[in-house]
Amino acid sequence: MATHVPARPRTTATRLSLVLGAVFAVAGGALVLAIRPHEAAIAAGISAVLLLIGGHRANHGAGDPVDRMLDELLDRLWDGVVLAPIAWAARDVSPHIAAGALVALCASFVSSYVRARGAALRYTVEESHVTRGVRYALIVSGLAFGWLGWSVWVAAGATLAAAIVRTSQVAKEERA
Repeated sequence: MATHVPARPRTTATRLSLVLGAVFAVAGGALVLAIRPHEAAIAAGISAVLLLIGGHRANHGAGDPVDRMLDELLDRLWDGVVLAPIAWAARDVSPHIAAGALVALCASFVSSYVRARGAALRYTVEESHVTRGVRYALIVSGLAFGWLGWSVWVAAGATLAAAIVRTSQVAKEERA
């Protein structure tokens, strides 16, 4: 019979930050679908801050392996519940915004896959919360100020660049 071991207080705070970040991300996506971009920006922005704090804590000593897995998973969730609704809401009115949101979403998933696959093969693949923060900030500011026309494409470009850098890191280690 397994006994329940309570989480350390630092781990609990990390996990709470991550879970609340996920809740606000879902709210942000729902507000995008309700065509309430300013409110969506607030919810997505709060989510971004909580996920960045939780992710930093999880990867720098205040989290366990579950928290580190949640960090990666909830970053994908953020993209899925914020970028996909942007693409859906913009599909008829602004196809270029919809396309940019889809490219950013796909690039984020590819970048994450390369990192995870490289880590599974025991390669050193850098994980940067700076890149994630830039992506979040671009999308949130695009929602808040009506800049989605260019912000989704800049986010897509930054995410594609991260995927290329991660792929090159794996390729370099393969040759080594």
